[in-house]
Amino acid sequence: MSIEQTGMDTAAPAFDRRMLEALVCPRTQAVLEYDAAAQELISRAANLAFPIRNGIPVMLEDEARILE
Repeated sequence: MSIEQTGMDTAAPAFDRRMLEALVCPRTQAVLEYDAAAQELISRAANLAFPIRNGIPVMLEDEARILE
């Protein structure tokens, strides 16, 4: 049975860009940049990239990737 037949969509929910107005880096309180290709929120001030999972930003330092 295909996705079309079941009516189920497996695509992840999209990140709502309006959230950028309210979110800041948890370490530095600096503004964040949205990287749509990587599905991450970037904090240049902290040199961290926070993942977005199922359309929801994970703003935990333990989950963040260190930028090179």
